Formats: sequence, structure tokens, C-alpha cells
Amino acid sequence: MFFSFLLVFTIQISYMTLYTMRMIFMMRGLRYAAAGISFAEVGVYLIGLGIVLNNLEDPWNLFAYCAGFASGILVGSKIEERLALGYVTVKVIAPSPDDPNERPDFHLADELRKAGFGVTSWLGQGRDGKRLVMEILTKRTNQAKLMELIITWEPRAFVISHEPSSFKGGFWVKQIRP
Repeated sequence: MFFSFLLVFTIQISYMTLYTMRMIFMMRGLRYAAAGISFAEVGVYLIGLGIVLNNLEDPWNLFAYCAGFASGILVGSKIEERLALGYVTVKVIAPSPDDPNERPDFHLADELRKAGFGVTSWLGQGRDGKRLVMEILTKRTNQAKLMELIITWEPRAFVISHEPSSFKGGFWVKQIRP
């Protein structure tokens, strides 16, 4: 009985982890990787479902199936978080470097460029005056480093990020897709 519970739970974690990864790969446009994962996913799913359907008299198998399902989603999302597939666009709105009350020798966009990030910047107008607006496209694996630098160098900055769905033009395109 306990072995059956553990087996179903483990199979469901495996199935949902594969399912989550497949969906993420599909959303990122990695169709062939998603197709390969789906082959294993369906096999694992059928084994787990078969065990539960052949042992319907044991409610613990059903519980293991449900608990493994939920746990698999968590495991899959944690794996994806570590893989950090794809790119992110970060928009930063900071006090203007032209503001006489600010540090005249410091320009956040230049510092981010020195750190290896591609930055497009322009001056904008906010409620409280001029603002430096920056757009930065980077790999998701570099997002934490970028956020750390922004917070360290300009803790008052407003920062928002999103995942772009396509790229066209610019120097990044040559680096992203050969």
C-alpha cells in the first residue's frame, strides 16, 4: 500500500514536471524540445493513471495522484526558474542625470553599459520633473545581476520587466538568432 502511494506520487511529480517544462518550452518557441518532452510525458502519465485506475479501492492512490500533480507543478516551475530560458526587457525610470541635485558625475545608463548591458536611454517627463528612461534587453540568466546593479546604484528607480515575444532589428538580433 505505501509502495503504491509512493510510486503514484513519484510518477505524478515526474509527469507534471515534464508537463510544465513542455508548456514553457512551447511558449518559448522551442517546439522540438517540447515534442521530445511530450513523448516521455505521455508515457509517464499513462503509467500513473493505469496504477490509479487499477487500484480505485485505495483512496490513498487518488490522494497521491493529486498531491504528486501539485508537487510536480512546483518542481517544474523551480527547474524553469533555474534554467531561466529566454530574454527579458527591463524598463528603468530614474531621476534625471541632468538634475543639479543629483550626482553630476554619475550616469546610470553609462554604468550599466560598462557592466556589459545594452541600454537605450532617453529623457522623459514625470510628475516630479525630468526622468531618465532606459530599456535594457538581457538574457533572463542576467536579470538578477541587472536588478542588483540598478538597486545598488539607484534605489529610487522604478523598474518593470516583461518577456518580449519577438525580436527584429538592432544588434541583439544577430546575437540571439544566427
